[in-house]
Amino acid sequence: MSSIPITGLFITLSSSQDRSSPSSLSASTRRTLTTALLLKLFPVPPDFAILRPPPAAAFEFGIVAPDQTLEEAELTARVHARDLFGLKSLLEEESWREVQIVLRESGSGLKQDMYTIIQSSPTEKRREMRRFYSLLFNNVTRMDYAARKKDADAVEEHYKKIVELLNQFFQIIS
Repeated sequence: MSSIPITGLFITLSSSQDRSSPSSLSASTRRTLTTALLLKLFPVPPDFAILRPPPAAAFEFGIVAPDQTLEEAELTARVHARDLFGLKSLLEEESWREVQIVLRESGSGLKQDMYTIIQSSPTEKRREMRRFYSLLFNNVTRMDYAARKKDADAVEEHYKKIVELLNQFFQIIS
């Protein structure tokens, strides 16, 4: 066994690794030596996030118990749905970037509202509501991709499905 000093840092090599030229060292030994040298030359601060993750936080109840009531969710869901219905004028102008912005903003708010409504509804209605939820947001995602590709026909098709699904969803909760 031999030791190699690296500015105050000693790394011990086994006899099988004890070679005279650095190029004959194994790749893992070279990586270890390089890492040790870099850590010695550039010390890591004690609050470095990768080496010391933050302590675990308390349980997040926002996932289990939504922050909004059923009435608030229904009201804001209708507002977000109205924003999605208003996409018609942007589609006619073929303002694809604006379509994507409205889709993403209104879609994320509507998703949270619909989740709250579904969780607050009776068990027998949930399966049908979840189906509408899934179909609706699959179409929102597809419409977003179609708008990115500037495919007017696909955007129009998904828009019609979104409007139909939203109308059916609001009939169920009424």
